Amino acid sequence: MTDPDLTAALLKAAATHVPFDGWTQTSFDAATRDAGVAPGVARAVFPRGAVDLALAFHAAGDAAMLARLAEADLGQMRFRDRIAAAVRFRLEAVEDREMVRRGMALFALPQHATDGARAIWQTCDHIWTALGDTSDDINWYTKRATLSGVYGSTVLYWLGDDSEGHTATWEFLDRRIDDVMQIEKAKAKVRDSPLLTRVLAGPLDLISRIRAPQAGPMSDMPGHWHPGPKDHK
Repeated sequence: MTDPDLTAALLKAAATHVPFDGWTQTSFDAATRDAGVAPGVARAVFPRGAVDLALAFHAAGDAAMLARLAEADLGQMRFRDRIAAAVRFRLEAVEDREMVRRGMALFALPQHATDGARAIWQTCDHIWTALGDTSDDINWYTKRATLSGVYGSTVLYWLGDDSEGHTATWEFLDRRIDDVMQIEKAKAKVRDSPLLTRVLAGPLDLISRIRAPQAGPMSDMPGHWHPGPKDHK
């Protein structure tokens, strides 16, 4: 059994237990047993047990979203609507909201908060990349950070939404994206203002040197620095 097959088998088995026992050692052991996977093999693929399996569940949702984005015809949509569609596709990839609710509880714990934040960031990075983002400066970070806030708040709203077809959630999502667009308009005004540009010349120069992470062996690093003229002196 390959790693992807093993992961799929464990996630399918976990769906029976996680809604009741959460992403815990109990549910991980039960899923391992139900899937007919040797405990040692399961631990080799998921060293932290339920935590790593929960992250695999999140990654599977991302993969489903990306597959749907690849098939969707978004060409006639405004860009903000493409983002909304991507977030909606991501949430609609979830078959059992209780699995997500239990995941939120797990990643709210201090020892796993970094894993949860990284998973959300990865989802938003997938969305921007799939929609053709080519930014290589500070905008690479601000786009993903802003969408992480939108995505995270929308997930929380969605978990408590009992409206038919989750229409209340999609309306909430539209409002959050509208809020972000207002921020972008404010940023544009700053860039277009000669006075503010002069006042903020120093900070803007520093910000202009920030670059997105580079692909390759160091791709897990937060970014890289683009030297300015003064740095070569």
